[in-house]
Amino acid sequence: MADLKEQEYVHDVYNEIAPHFSQTRYKPWPIVWSFLMEQTPGSIGIDVGCGNGKYLAVNPNVFLIGSDRSSGLIDCAAQINGQYNVLIADGMNLPHRDNTFDFAISIAVVHHWSTRERRIAAIKHILSKVRQGGHVMIYCWALEQGQSRRGYHEGMEQDVLIPWVLQTEGSKDKEAKKKKKHAVANPPDISKIPPHERSAYIAKWREEQESKRLEDQRRAKEEQEKQEEEQKKNTKYRFYHLYREGELEEDCIQAGGVVQRTGYEKDNWYVMMQKP
Repeated sequence: MADLKEQEYVHDVYNEIAPHFSQTRYKPWPIVWSFLMEQTPGSIGIDVGCGNGKYLAVNPNVFLIGSDRSSGLIDCAAQINGQYNVLIADGMNLPHRDNTFDFAISIAVVHHWSTRERRIAAIKHILSKVRQGGHVMIYCWALEQGQSRRGYHEGMEQDVLIPWVLQTEGSKDKEAKKKKKHAVANPPDISKIPPHERSAYIAKWREEQESKRLEDQRRAKEEQEKQEEEQKKNTKYRFYHLYREGELEEDCIQAGGVVQRTGYEKDNWYVMMQKP
């Protein structure tokens, strides 16, 4: 059941939203950038769940291989930089040899596995690819996001479905139209209307304007209903496990890692650990 849930709410969704998602992922997070820059020149590492590859070129003095379960995101990575070393691979079944790499990162990935057992197994699998003494960084969404627009906080449900609204060219045009102000009708020109006919002329003009207003209102309602239906169709849901404080550290220890540093950055918890 867990793998079916992940197929529907992770793998299928990311393939569908890959191009749009990729457009929003271009700036490395500071703590991940620092971890990569601290690696010894000439080191070889893996980025498990690399997405569009935004971390692959951070440090030109190391050799980093990226993998992702989403073929759509791997296509995006290849289009961004044809020199990226990327492949399609399941994070629970990586094709690399065990005890090989100097370091590994997995950024905003482990939280997509739907049970704790599978999350620990995924971390353990990543650790298995790193040599003894190698370093691993795991970075996951936090439950404690009280200061963010999402508003998650301690005591809330940790297993959630997060919406992603696909941005299409049509929806961009509609947003632009919504910002335009409705034209206000000018008063009728009655300068050429005989005085005794002006009252009837104005009354007729008002009726016409009211009829036009009601028609515009009807069309606007239809357009709104259409947009709401389209947005509903374009809203995709992704599974996330929101890690509470200390939980990611516990999972990394359970997976066999020796935790060296933990912290919080941009609504995420991270753990840096070493393979014993």
